[in-house]
Amino acid sequence: MKKITIVMPAYNAATTLNRTLKEIPRELISDIILVDDKSKDNTLLLAKKAGLIVYAHTKNHGYGGNQKTCYKKALERKADIIIMLHPDYQYDGSRIGELIRPILQGHQDIMFGSRIRTRQEAIKGGMPVTKYILNRVFCIVENIILSVNFSEHFSGLRAYKRSVLETLPIENFSDDFVFDQQLMISAIAYGYRVSEIPIPIRYFSEASSIQYLKGTIFLLQTLQTLWAYILYKINIYTSPIFFFRSDYTKK
Repeated sequence: MKKITIVMPAYNAATTLNRTLKEIPRELISDIILVDDKSKDNTLLLAKKAGLIVYAHTKNHGYGGNQKTCYKKALERKADIIIMLHPDYQYDGSRIGELIRPILQGHQDIMFGSRIRTRQEAIKGGMPVTKYILNRVFCIVENIILSVNFSEHFSGLRAYKRSVLETLPIENFSDDFVFDQQLMISAIAYGYRVSEIPIPIRYFSEASSIQYLKGTIFLLQTLQTLWAYILYKINIYTSPIFFFRSDYTKK
């Protein structure tokens, strides 16, 4: 039986953590790991009271740095499938069974939940119009460059087969918000099978949201990562995000 672990990269998630936990189908999950990135609220206390496996950074490592700890701890605990779920209640944890099914069946290596089914649903669900437009524009650009056909590239609900996280050079990825983009683009470059399922969209005041300046930096870093992918594919330059572990044989 596969060991399925949820990891939660947490920062100031006290107001949304318990709501997020209530939606998780516990019968499917072996472990829930929360890594607290030096929150200023009582996220850490609530996570311990909820019985989660908790690790606390003594200083803020950033969104990507937090995920690096999450995946390291999940692999140490012998997880076969690792699910990354934001504890901000933006993503519907009740869909986890659907999310991991293609991995369990051996059809996919990576799965993610897409919030973009229709424009009307996205806007009605609270996504700001500007964010929706940027999401669509970048989705088209990334689909063309990466030769994929996803409806979203910015999801915070993802599931990985263990071998993905053992193979990709996660330590070379950014500690910032572009971490997710680097991981996915690196995985596509390696040839991993990636697919998506539709999930509801939820934007509300307590949910975490990237600020304007950081959002702009994130989009610029995404474009930089796509450029690095192009250079890698045409054998001009290999970025460290494509330094796959040489001692691993792809399964």
